[in-house]
Amino acid sequence: MTTFTDSIEIQVDNRDVLDERLNDAVRGLQQLAMITGTHGILITRHRPGHYTAALSDQVPFGMTRELIH
Repeated sequence: MTTFTDSIEIQVDNRDVLDERLNDAVRGLQQLAMITGTHGILITRHRPGHYTAALSDQVPFGMTRELIH
């Protein structure tokens, strides 16, 4: 059985680690998005060092957008 996650929470306190984790999350979500072919990726900054990367039907397939709360 294969399980997919469509949302990844990222919490860091180092900018270099943040970039690495965001890139990893986007790559993983891109693979999942290719399967569905209907969702883009939304990166939401909740506060410094706390982000969520998720598939979103509000973002066109093939696009990645950032939202700052």
